[in-house]
Amino acid sequence: MKWQQRTAEQLAPDLIEKYQLSPLAAQLFALRGINTDEKLDFWFNATEENLADPLLMHDMDKATERINQAIDKGEKITIYGDYDADGITATTIMTETLGILGADVHYFIPDRFRDGYGPNLERYKDIIADGTKLIITVDNGVTGIEEVEYAKKHGVDVIITDHHTFQEKKPAAAAIVHCNYPGQKYPFDDYCGAGVAYTICRNLMQDTMPELLDLAMIGTIGDMVKITGEGHIIVKRGLEVLNQTSRPGLRALIKNAGLSLGSINETDVGFNIAPRLNAVGRLANANLAVELLLSDDDIAAQKIADQIEELNSQRKELTTKVYDQCINLIRKNSWQRPNTLVLYDPDFHEGVLGLVANKIVEKTHKPTIVLTKNEAGEVKGSGRSIIGFNLFAALNPLKDKLLTKFGGHDFACGLSMKEEQIKALRKQFEESFHVENGLETKDYDMELPLNGLTLQTLAQINQVGPFGTDDPQPIFSISDPTITHFLKIGKDKNHVKLTVNKKGGSLSLIGFDKSFLNNNLLPFISKIFIQLSLNTFRKQVSLQGIIEGVDFASPKLAVPIPVIDLRQERYVMGFADRYLLFDKKNIPVVKNRLQIDDHKISLVKDYEQSGETVALLDVPRNQVEFNSALEKNYQQIYLRFLLDQLPVEQIPAKSYFGKVLKYIYTHPSLEPEDYRTVAPYLGLDYANVLFILRVFFELGFVKMDGSKLVGEANPQKRPLTDSKYLMATASQIKFVRQLRTMPTQKLITYVNNMANN
Repeated sequence: MKWQQRTAEQLAPDLIEKYQLSPLAAQLFALRGINTDEKLDFWFNATEENLADPLLMHDMDKATERINQAIDKGEKITIYGDYDADGITATTIMTETLGILGADVHYFIPDRFRDGYGPNLERYKDIIADGTKLIITVDNGVTGIEEVEYAKKHGVDVIITDHHTFQEKKPAAAAIVHCNYPGQKYPFDDYCGAGVAYTICRNLMQDTMPELLDLAMIGTIGDMVKITGEGHIIVKRGLEVLNQTSRPGLRALIKNAGLSLGSINETDVGFNIAPRLNAVGRLANANLAVELLLSDDDIAAQKIADQIEELNSQRKELTTKVYDQCINLIRKNSWQRPNTLVLYDPDFHEGVLGLVANKIVEKTHKPTIVLTKNEAGEVKGSGRSIIGFNLFAALNPLKDKLLTKFGGHDFACGLSMKEEQIKALRKQFEESFHVENGLETKDYDMELPLNGLTLQTLAQINQVGPFGTDDPQPIFSISDPTITHFLKIGKDKNHVKLTVNKKGGSLSLIGFDKSFLNNNLLPFISKIFIQLSLNTFRKQVSLQGIIEGVDFASPKLAVPIPVIDLRQERYVMGFADRYLLFDKKNIPVVKNRLQIDDHKISLVKDYEQSGETVALLDVPRNQVEFNSALEKNYQQIYLRFLLDQLPVEQIPAKSYFGKVLKYIYTHPSLEPEDYRTVAPYLGLDYANVLFILRVFFELGFVKMDGSKLVGEANPQKRPLTDSKYLMATASQIKFVRQLRTMPTQKLITYVNNMANN
């Protein structure tokens, strides 16, 4: 991770005076390009009255005319929605508005497991057979070429309202209302489905319909579209409406989420309200969520909200369960070294695959696809990616070869395929891996002075909100802090709490999932990146910082220490001038997974610089290699030894060799790859099986018969120690273990002696 500071020209003094901005707020506005009188006036004062004319949106006139015609004729109208928070709120907005207008309106939300995402021909057939004369899609529809054609042939019109990317061909719908239709005149191009639905309802009602803004806001935050421009109005005013909502469904949902009306912000919506709505579609049918939002009965709404709360709890449990199973799959199959992951289990719950893939990427920093099998025998999955690897570009060429369905964008995708193609997908996905500009960068705003921080500081920051896509939550740096009161917290001690002190000011910080930090690393922390937030404890409200990232540097000591032992630290700190590797196979791991700058990586054998601070990241194969590295001219050496290329962590017991050999002789129809599945049965992981097989090949105990692995008919009786590969690996394991476990002082003394010589 590389942090870079945003830069911008300062705001004009007359604007700061006119809008009574603090220096902090003025700088944040400038850094976000909100730097003119017009932009600031819009930010502070715009309401739904300032939204553009809905008729500027493509086909708005056609859609409005056809809807009004259906209402006048008493035709049955069906809203065809989607099962995420955006689709749920969009469906509610459209259904509620048409109900007010007296329409015979019904809604349909596809079932994630039965119908899949977006238009489904069989469901269109059902809807049409049930007497519908007008279908209005919300938050989907642009891919429904075949479905719209079928509807037209059966005398049913389809109005598509959507915000997703068009494919090569557009459906021949009665109207396509889309916030980003090519060439249209509407000035805002990044509404979510609920935003588009709200715009249509504004036109139908000839009113700004502020009572719909809470729903449009939830869809906007849930779908992570821009909250600048008109998105700012939707979210800002939507939060105001939500905080005094009279909707029984939202009030029940808010109560169950442990939130309080009057103090709900965009973070609460993004982390507590939208996920609860999403959970319904992940585990059940999202019609339940629409029913909640449309409910006008407090008791009925509370019952539904309680059901949703249970589903949300199940969603969390399932996500943890499938994630743990995926981590176990990686371990069992020795997939620590490949650059990509394709994880499959027919028993994974389909509803949480995307959430799990995202967590795996965060854990391993590898593009990941998680797959399961549905009741129809179809393998379905979700993928997530990393900065620099375009997931869509990597998988799109496989659409007609290995995949039966595919859609997505740079960082996320959904796909379907046949089970027998998983092996080929795994191979081709790995072959497609490459990273462009692989080092992930993140922006921060400015250095935060710790002196004079008060609750008013947060109020000044919040003037620049609500925050979200295109208006990120401000991140501040604290350079060269003095750190006190450091401790690990949480049930599993995977979070940290500490206090930073600087120039007479102090601030309490909390770091979630920052268990890599410990007392040994505190002297190396040169800069902490934080978000400011409120901490309420025992009715006491105080300011606290949430740690977003940490930069490290060599401690500023009067007498520099030439050798520093950091073997026990699993976190790579990016302050060395050069990261040295003994094995070139580790270079992709260091670049992509450990996020080290390409120009800072060198092989030990090629290193010819002098006077630099270096980190030895991997383990030499033997003492000769190690000694050779120590003969070079460094100013300072950090001993890490994080990586190795050992085929196994230890030589398997002799009994396992016998077990594997017996299995080969009794199962001569298996290929080497089949032993991924066999390995757990043998009590081994796949890496150990491969190691044993290589020893057997060397000793002449097994051979390949075509693609099959078979035992030799009359093998020569030889001890395992005749294997040069086994003995060399055993020697290397011993050396690696020695380097990693040697007492600190003994290792440092050895390194110093070698360096001085």
